[in-house]
Amino acid sequence: MRYIPNTGSDREEMLAAIGRSSIEELFSDIPEPVLKRFRLLGLPPRSEIEVASEIGELASANEGAGLIPFLGGGVYDHYVPSIVAHILSRPEFYTAYTPYQPEVSQGTLTAMFEFQTLVCELYGMEVANASMYDGATALAEAALMAERINRRGRIAVARTIFPHYRRVLETYCWPAGISLVDLPYSRTGRFDPADVPDRISALIVQTPNALGVIEDLAGMKERIGDALLVVSAYPPPFGLIEPPGRFGADVVVGEGQPLGLPLGFGGPLLGLFATRKDYLRQMPGRIAGRTVDADGNVGYVMAAQTREQHIRRARATSNICTNSALCALAAAVYLA
Repeated sequence: MRYIPNTGSDREEMLAAIGRSSIEELFSDIPEPVLKRFRLLGLPPRSEIEVASEIGELASANEGAGLIPFLGGGVYDHYVPSIVAHILSRPEFYTAYTPYQPEVSQGTLTAMFEFQTLVCELYGMEVANASMYDGATALAEAALMAERINRRGRIAVARTIFPHYRRVLETYCWPAGISLVDLPYSRTGRFDPADVPDRISALIVQTPNALGVIEDLAGMKERIGDALLVVSAYPPPFGLIEPPGRFGADVVVGEGQPLGLPLGFGGPLLGLFATRKDYLRQMPGRIAGRTVDADGNVGYVMAAQTREQHIRRARATSNICTNSALCALAAAVYLA
């Protein structure tokens, strides 16, 4: 089902172009008995999500339809309005490449800037980048960023994060000489902040965690001092509950797939990455910024590029060389 944004005036204009005065006249060649059968159905107007729900209920009468999977690990089958695909399919947006020429890429840069703003609002943070590859690599980049800032060689990790996130963390941290200290969890499904060791570069937690439990972030930043509090946060709940930024989180990352991206046999995915202004220069990835030109006109550009590998590769904050711009646009449309 595609989103077709036709207004009443749009339909009148199209009918006039083909020489018809009404929808009824357009379908006048359909035999009356056939039309009568459709009228007898008495189908009321429905929104897209209502139609999908009703058809789904009818399909559930079939044996095996509608089984609930317990897989996912941050990637799930969410309802995605058709308008998301409609906007993504527009040719001016249909690319994932970085807009290096701002003078011809204002639309893409504006969308990236709006995406960053929405991520900051969702997580209660100050700055965000224009996306990462997925939630796991965003978390790994946050670990590397914390080590660049504190340089203590070890990071505490709650064992309640997704197992595959933990494996990606190890893949990134081992070559950098960073040891990971695992924190056990109790029968409550939460780890005990008292188990966090001293002299760490960061504490990594996930909420809701892999067991579905919302971690208690209150007071956690005070417990770890100047170590960075890195939170991997599944996005949808934060429309209802307090975001990690309100509890002092220094970096918040997440998987953006629930924000308008379908299941596609494992992809494409979308990494969210937000932090505080103090750490802007340490943040990986692209950043879209808003500025003013010589004539006072507002414009959008790629900001703080000297921290990226395509300018100073040997001293780059990260070797991520592009961003998931098309997926970020989907998330922006979905959230808007």
